[in-house]
Amino acid sequence: MSRKGIMSDKLKEEIAKELGVYDEVKKEGGWGNVSSKTCGNIVTKAIEIANRERK
Repeated sequence: MSRKGIMSDKLKEEIAKELGVYDEVKKEGGWGNVSSKTCGNIVTKAIEIANRERK
């Protein structure tokens, strides 16, 4: 069974660029190169964006 992500790849990449980790994502290994702390920061940022758009 395939699991579809809630956050689009485009949004994740935009936030990764903003946080300065996009170069790591583009290397061999992709998101595996990004620390769990940074991934958490990406999720936090996405939640902030979603909350702003809801208002």
